Amino acid sequence: MKITGLTTYLVAPRWCFLRIDTDEGVTGWGEPIVEGRAHTVAAAVDEAADYLVGQDPLRIEEHWQVLSKGNFYRGGPVLSSAVAGIDQALWDIAGKVHGVPVYQLLGGHVRDRMRVYGWIGGDRPDVVADAAKNMQNQGFTAIKMNGGGEMRRVDTAAQCLALVDRVAAIREACGPDFDIAIDFHGRFTVAMARRTLPLLEPYLPFFVEEPLVPELTDQIGQICSSTSIPIATGERLYSRWDFKDVLSAGIAIAQPDLSHAGGISEVRRIAAQAEVYDVALAPHCPLGPIALAASLQVDFASPNALIQEQSLGIHYNEGSDLLDYLVDTSVFGFADGYVTRPTKPGLGIEVDEKEVARAAEVGHRWRTPTFRRDDGSLAEW
Repeated sequence: MKITGLTTYLVAPRWCFLRIDTDEGVTGWGEPIVEGRAHTVAAAVDEAADYLVGQDPLRIEEHWQVLSKGNFYRGGPVLSSAVAGIDQALWDIAGKVHGVPVYQLLGGHVRDRMRVYGWIGGDRPDVVADAAKNMQNQGFTAIKMNGGGEMRRVDTAAQCLALVDRVAAIREACGPDFDIAIDFHGRFTVAMARRTLPLLEPYLPFFVEEPLVPELTDQIGQICSSTSIPIATGERLYSRWDFKDVLSAGIAIAQPDLSHAGGISEVRRIAAQAEVYDVALAPHCPLGPIALAASLQVDFASPNALIQEQSLGIHYNEGSDLLDYLVDTSVFGFADGYVTRPTKPGLGIEVDEKEVARAAEVGHRWRTPTFRRDDGSLAEW
């Protein structure tokens, strides 16, 4: 079997899909994307096609090594994301060739269902409490919310207390069996994180995500040691080498992204690496259905997988949503806060190729919003 072509599709709301074709008619799908840089990643995939066309698609590890290490310049979000989408598609092909889900090729499943969480928005306690209660009524047992908007390097007491009030309102509305994760989105400094986390501890958050930007990763140990709240990070770390220091710093949850961190091959290795440090796996995935399908394949084969993010109804999904590009949407049927183990070959989904092609004719140019503080200076988004 030989690879005959790679085709990328930019589809709403902000995704990039990849189809890899073979001379035996077996097709694989992946999702190579850097949010806000879809065209750039698609160009990197096109460059990788010069090497891949004519190759055996089942030599997945060989291709991962060549694409990741075969150039003098390597790593970073664009190249790692291009490799990630390619890797997903190659595993999809391998599963279809062998007639089994990808997790079967990774050693078989270690669980029958995987816990998932959903996103909520809102700036006021009553709004977030209602949103969380609505998710609970839908069967979800966990949600994630933003910790705040534009932040000063050392912000006011009001900013800290507003976050505490929102979390407290959710805890009161949903009770102690409901998990609340808080995404700081790299908007907090070390000082602000250490100031805010003790105020949140009485409400027992599930975890706090990305309290610092990735370039301050060497300081995340200060955060971990200053609070009883589990610390999660990793959506902007792209390899097992990037994760090495944060795992030893005391984080509780590793969050590699299957569309950024080298795909199924590399995230599977990061999961095993995290297990050595007693760190759980919770793949980052506010993305499309292919990325979620790939994440679940790793989840079902990883003993330390804790919970899976998914983007159904997330605020980014304007115009299209998670299920719009699938032939059979029941594969992502969430019940009681879980998704059932997929059983179809490959990634376990059937992409609606006609709908993808139609959406790609329109395309998108989604860009990361620019946040500014009240003095006009740039703030972390």
